[in-house]
Amino acid sequence: MNATRITITASALLIASLSAVHAQDVPGIEICTVEKTMERRTSCLQSNVDFLQKTINKMTLDHQQKIDAANRQIEALKSAVIGMQKVVVDLQKASEDAKKASTPPAKDAAPAAKEGAR
Repeated sequence: MNATRITITASALLIASLSAVHAQDVPGIEICTVEKTMERRTSCLQSNVDFLQKTINKMTLDHQQKIDAANRQIEALKSAVIGMQKVVVDLQKASEDAKKASTPPAKDAAPAAKEGAR
């Protein structure tokens, strides 16, 4: 029973110490007005500026990659549309050719019928 208590206590202390260390390492915007000395305020403000610059650079890179991917997709879609337009034109030509081949010219059939009637 004592071993269980010691294990639980040790685990709780370990977890508490780890969470305290991680809380200090998290970068972000700090409230610099609470600092008393000018050096600490300046350091705090510089830390905020550095954090914001890193965030902007990271977001710029991320958005540029998304824009590049979108541009590649647009070019692929343009190529697909051009290919489909060629297929449609070919199908239209084939359809017109099939119509011409299946129906005899009306002008040629009409004079032959008139001649046979006389």
